[in-house]
Amino acid sequence: MQLNWTVLALLGWSTAPLLGADVTEAERKKIEAQMAGTYNPLSFFDGKLVFDVQERLRFEFRENNFDFNDAADAVTDDAWLLQRVRLGVLYSPLDWLKVYVQGQDVWEIDSTRPDVPFVSGSEGNDFFDLRQALVEVGDVKKFPVAAKIGRQELSYGDERLIGAFDWNNFGRSFDAFKVRYEPKRMGFWVDGFYSNVVTIEPRNQTENWDWEFNQSNDADHFLGLYTSSVSLIPIQTTEAYLLFRDKDGNEPLYSSTTTTPAFGPAPAYDVEQQVWTLGLRVKSTAGKLAGFDYDFEGAFQAGTVRPTPASSALDHKAFALHAGGGYTFEELWSRPRLGIEYNVASGDEEVGDGDNESFMNLFPTNHKFYGYMDVFAWKNLHNPAVQLKCTPWQDSLQPYRLLFVQLDYHLFWLYTNEDAWYRANGVTAVRPVNAAARNADRFAGSELDLTIGYNPTKWLKLLGGYSHFFAGDYLDDTGAGDDADFVYVQSALQF
Repeated sequence: MQLNWTVLALLGWSTAPLLGADVTEAERKKIEAQMAGTYNPLSFFDGKLVFDVQERLRFEFRENNFDFNDAADAVTDDAWLLQRVRLGVLYSPLDWLKVYVQGQDVWEIDSTRPDVPFVSGSEGNDFFDLRQALVEVGDVKKFPVAAKIGRQELSYGDERLIGAFDWNNFGRSFDAFKVRYEPKRMGFWVDGFYSNVVTIEPRNQTENWDWEFNQSNDADHFLGLYTSSVSLIPIQTTEAYLLFRDKDGNEPLYSSTTTTPAFGPAPAYDVEQQVWTLGLRVKSTAGKLAGFDYDFEGAFQAGTVRPTPASSALDHKAFALHAGGGYTFEELWSRPRLGIEYNVASGDEEVGDGDNESFMNLFPTNHKFYGYMDVFAWKNLHNPAVQLKCTPWQDSLQPYRLLFVQLDYHLFWLYTNEDAWYRANGVTAVRPVNAAARNADRFAGSELDLTIGYNPTKWLKLLGGYSHFFAGDYLDDTGAGDDADFVYVQSALQF
């Protein structure tokens, strides 16, 4: 006789008497995981050896996203596929010892852009390469100190300053050493880390066909202290951080000038800098405020910045703030949440005064915050926004099975038009800072984002969206000012 374990779980029955005394503990855990929808078929030896696989495919169509000009048929006005495969293996011979290795293979398919990363906005190709390789020592449930060393993701807070940038086809990882202190039942932890960001290594500057091992940039040092507490104020997570980035030079540089037609080089990966960042972040705990929620993050920077190799070092002082809140109508169908937020980041208000006030965005995942078309960073920005999110369907027993619809509307002004409008990478300027830009209206435009997500199973996530950018006076005053469109459909299969 076959039993429907899901039905038994719904009735609240225990599986123990039904399975019989001869069922092993491992078999019982497997059946319970299957019932809960969390069973991983790639987990072996009681979880000591676990494989993971991700296959992600995204179709993108973009029009005017880079030049905002209907009259020009740019290589970025195109449709393409972004393919990413990740293969990983976790080995945990002991509770306090873990070894993890992950490889990644990425392709940009059927675009007219060059396949060299970052050139003309391209995500490019990077054939199977090492994305993560780390050793983790320690179990904070038994002893308060643990360490992780090797190639790894760094992700803190909402990823406004430090994130894995997973939307991007490459993502981001670091060669890093990280130590965590997390005393038992104290409700807080502290991380200290030292790292070098991993950069894509094209073997040539044409189409990036040849394989070359990605290495971290030993001229770009990033270190910090980050602490998080859920006990300091029980209704929220409270976090504080002190970060330091010491980057010597503007490399790596990417170009594809040998192709026909020739493509101009990508902008510098980031500028030379020695910048301290002091910040505070708070975020309400779900379910604590009767439907209300809030979050805030503020950061202040000081140090020096050299915008170009030929320029002198400038004294750097800058700031950025985010504040948001919302209310979820729990009793209404689809549990709609209405939210508002405001983002601001300083820009350089006077060229040639020996100071730089343009906030350095560090290593963010900007795609999540300032419009899904990725035309803004947390830099030289005023950005009020409103969001409506609904969940028309969600499985009560398996919450990861859901359907959601989200609508975001952003307004954008430059903090100052003495500084550039920076894209999501924080370095690419939409328009040059010339006389027309300095005299232009600071209203850049507005963006409407519609997003639909459907997760039919734990292993499969489907995502699609449409975004429209309504060009503002700044674009009209500096050249072409046509609207832009972005359409995408993505599937992600992950075990």
